[in-house]
Amino acid sequence: MNPFTLKRFTLTSLMMLAAAGCGGAATSDEQPQAPDTQTEDNWNPEEQATTASTAQGALLFTKETFKGNGRTCSTCHSLTTGTLTPAQAQAAYARNHSDPLFRALDSDTGNGASYSKLLNDATVTVTIPLVANVRLANSTARSVTLRRGIPSTFDNPKLDPVIMLDGREPTLQHQAMDAVAGHAQGGRVPTTTELNAIADFEKALFSSAKMATWGATGTPAALPEGTTDSEKRGKAWFAPNALCGGCHGGPALNATTQFNLPGLPTGDRYAFAFVSQFNFAGNPTQEYIVTNPDGTESHVVSPDPGRLLITGNMFDADTFTMTSLRNIKNTAPYFHDNSAKDLAGVLRQYKAVTDMLGIPMSDQDQADIIAYMKLL
Repeated sequence: MNPFTLKRFTLTSLMMLAAAGCGGAATSDEQPQAPDTQTEDNWNPEEQATTASTAQGALLFTKETFKGNGRTCSTCHSLTTGTLTPAQAQAAYARNHSDPLFRALDSDTGNGASYSKLLNDATVTVTIPLVANVRLANSTARSVTLRRGIPSTFDNPKLDPVIMLDGREPTLQHQAMDAVAGHAQGGRVPTTTELNAIADFEKALFSSAKMATWGATGTPAALPEGTTDSEKRGKAWFAPNALCGGCHGGPALNATTQFNLPGLPTGDRYAFAFVSQFNFAGNPTQEYIVTNPDGTESHVVSPDPGRLLITGNMFDADTFTMTSLRNIKNTAPYFHDNSAKDLAGVLRQYKAVTDMLGIPMSDQDQADIIAYMKLL
């Protein structure tokens, strides 16, 4: 293992946390209205998306192909989940092998012959240019193509300024432009008006009534306290100085707390859970050579070095955006490579980390954490 792999989570810092506590078109500034009749029990994301946002944005998101390969925004960002799940991909394939979701650029080898990764993991290909101080060993290529899950368009467009799993997009409009050019292989460039309408529409997409209220009022929904003993024990793991809460802090549980890991700034949004290092998804690895500011070179062997590709900073190797844990029970699969298919898979990943570092996490601990996450 490279010495950098413990950059965010050193043995000492994790042990400190464990000891501390394990246990018509609208303008862009218009706000969606808080729901008055919708509750968590009858919340319908697709219905809310249609009624709470601009007609132009909804039409562009769901129908416009920009003269490309037949894909729309909603091909990969469904209005029922905000993203794409393996079950949705499999259902689309069963209906029609030629569905716009299945295009050669996202096939297993790029030739359209097979789609096992898309069908089983719901991952698509992302091509990222290499920054000036990063190069591939034994290759002159100046970009890399990786397989990643699809970030959800629910909640985050309105509530989270960090866009994409590596934070590479500066605005929703820029992200839409890149998606049209890349994933949709667009034959025409969206206009500024169209990009603004898509962004406005995305800002009206919420996974639940409480999140829509948060978006409308700006007041975060309170974190649940838990009612069962298991839920309450699970909540304790998310205390600011506890193992989960050290990174998953704040009202969306997506930022480090004031009791952060040594060297990790309060409010930081990038970290890792050894997902690339363990590589349970079985993605091919590549060797990246980084020229550091002092002229030395560092080597990273990884299936996906994440934020490193954006910043060129060795300290960002294998780190990714910590996304919101709100409504996490409805956002499977998990991690940047969709390697955890359910919450039990998430805890298996973390159990592998704690085992490696000698930190106890029992089956009951895992069950308690899952019980609490299901309340979020």
